[in-house]
Amino acid sequence: MIASLAESLRELSAADARRAALNYVSEAFAEALLDGIDVDSFADAALCAAFRELVAAYGEEKAARLAERLPERVRHGEFSGALRQ
Repeated sequence: MIASLAESLRELSAADARRAALNYVSEAFAEALLDGIDVDSFADAALCAAFRELVAAYGEEKAARLAERLPERVRHGEFSGALRQ
């Protein structure tokens, strides 16, 4: 039971960390837009930076496998800001 609780707390902590990280990235997007950088340029740079970090942390193969799943995740609305109907 204690191990299960510890795992739940780690998962909650990881989810909180992901939410905080997303907030940082969203704020960076907003600041870039205020500075006149277009969304497409910033989004492209953010993806490049993210994949550079993923490759450095996990290697090219794992980063490539993550990239292969992106189309399905996009189509299923995982990254959509609004609820899908």
